[in-house]
Amino acid sequence: MVKVDLKTLTGPIGIVRILEFILTCITFSLVASVGTVNDSFWAWCMFSWCFCFAITFLILILELFGLNSKIPISWSDFTAAFSMLATLMVLTASIIFSVFYADLGFGEFIGASVISFLTFILYAVEVGLIRFKSEEISGFLATIPGLLKVIEAFVACIIFICLDYSFYWVHPGLQWCVAVYSICFIFAMLVIIATIGRLLTRFPAPFSKVLIVCNVLAVLMYMTAVVIWPVYSFKNNSGSSCSHLPRCPWNMLVVISFMTCLNLVAYIVDTVYSFRLQFITQT
Repeated sequence: MVKVDLKTLTGPIGIVRILEFILTCITFSLVASVGTVNDSFWAWCMFSWCFCFAITFLILILELFGLNSKIPISWSDFTAAFSMLATLMVLTASIIFSVFYADLGFGEFIGASVISFLTFILYAVEVGLIRFKSEEISGFLATIPGLLKVIEAFVACIIFICLDYSFYWVHPGLQWCVAVYSICFIFAMLVIIATIGRLLTRFPAPFSKVLIVCNVLAVLMYMTAVVIWPVYSFKNNSGSSCSHLPRCPWNMLVVISFMTCLNLVAYIVDTVYSFRLQFITQT
């Protein structure tokens, strides 16, 4: 028999999720009321708000009726991963929309930008509540290495959005960089999916040690990408007059270069933290 648990809505995390649900709904409704723009950045912003709205609503309903305990996944890992992912998605959408669309002269766009930043703050608060509330921390994705895996996968997604197939395919060096982004992204997603699906116990080797090895390889691969991508992408390319446009090729190259450096830092921190947990803490 399904029982309604109102405590899930009246607790700190429940209240924050209700506010997230309301604000994301208001944000994409304001933007949609004006119209659409045929641009991938616009699509990313709308997808981010709608996706966070839908998953937040799903979490609220499942916890309200106690159905989350009947789903064969690690619920704490799922909510921890989603809150971090939603924080990053809404932050990115807020920045992109404010920079490229808020100055088009529509009051709805300005209001949507402000509300989107407020939504980002709420999701960041939820991450903090899950991270520091002891009873919520029961899985890998609620730890710092787990949250870093979500960040690494998300940054790779931003890189993929900015990639231009016709540009990188003619340069072997850039093809290697795309291979680095893809391989590391696949590994991060496998870790996230395996953790949420409670499949880590079935892994034939010690998961913590495999994680360290893969993190070290990712650091080495990203170190090559940090050097190779700017060398090949900016070679004989002194800039462009389209720098004020969202899809300007020059802007995309700069974003990819920055995100590559950001992911390298994330993997380094992830590796150091994993070494610390595996060797220093155990000794």
